Amino acid sequence: MFLHLLRNLIFRYLQSRARVQVWLYENQNLRIEGHIIGFDEYMNVMLDQAEEVHMKKGTRKTVGRILLKGDNITLIQNSNPEIDVSGGL
Repeated sequence: MFLHLLRNLIFRYLQSRARVQVWLYENQNLRIEGHIIGFDEYMNVMLDQAEEVHMKKGTRKTVGRILLKGDNITLIQNSNPEIDVSGGL
């Protein structure tokens, strides 16, 4: 049930072209922001217009299109909290 809800939420981010922030496993100082353009059943996520966000330094580095492996992802959240795409999930 949980995986179904998670896939639905990621699909809503994909449909709405919302900019998301991805927290990486075992790397609390680096986050990746971008637009989800695809994902699969293993929660591998393809981001476009991606940027590395260094939390301690406060810097950003453009990386373009990137594939993040699902086992490296801790959390996916909307970069713009004013826009709700959760649909009540």
